Amino acid sequence: MQTDSTRDDRGGVTPRTPPTAPATQTAPAPPTAPATPTTPTAPTAPTTAAKPITPAHTGPTRHTPHSPPTGTAGITGFLRALGHRWPTLLALALAVATFVDGLPPVGLLGGLLLIMPLCYLLFGALRGELRPTRVLVVQLAGLVAFGAVALLALTAGDRAGYYVLAAGWFGHAVWDFVHHRTGRVVPRAWSEWCCVVDACGALAMAVLA
Repeated sequence: MQTDSTRDDRGGVTPRTPPTAPATQTAPAPPTAPATPTTPTAPTAPTTAAKPITPAHTGPTRHTPHSPPTGTAGITGFLRALGHRWPTLLALALAVATFVDGLPPVGLLGGLLLIMPLCYLLFGALRGELRPTRVLVVQLAGLVAFGAVALLALTAGDRAGYYVLAAGWFGHAVWDFVHHRTGRVVPRAWSEWCCVVDACGALAMAVLA
């Protein structure tokens, strides 16, 4: 009779290990087919974007209904420019009316040279632009300087007096131009008008004296 246990050498009984089932073998994977080599493709030439074809101009240029003809636009622009320069036009008219018959007396031209800086002080006071104090000091210095030129012209004699006044009037033209650029103390229309009058008067005195 076959027993379920066996006796070891030391007299003990060891349990009998049941036999293990044989491991199942995994079936080998079928061999894969070799990859087919790829044929290299030829490089493609870069494509250039097609340029738009501009239609040739075949007919005369047509003006839109809202755009005036070129000649009319030029005249309109010229008249508009003259409108902006109205102080210059008035000054030219005054200069021609003053010196067309010759030179006025030295006393009259010297008095006008004295009145010019007084007008600046009057405009500055009315416009409230004689502040800070240095602005008032500059205007008073101009009054003293041009007044001295007028007094010197009165004592220099007729011919020399005209040359002195020509220098004084030209100096006041520069004075006007500086104030026109800054837009201070007097309106721009006044400084433009006075600058043209002074420059024309100085030129007339220097030529006609």
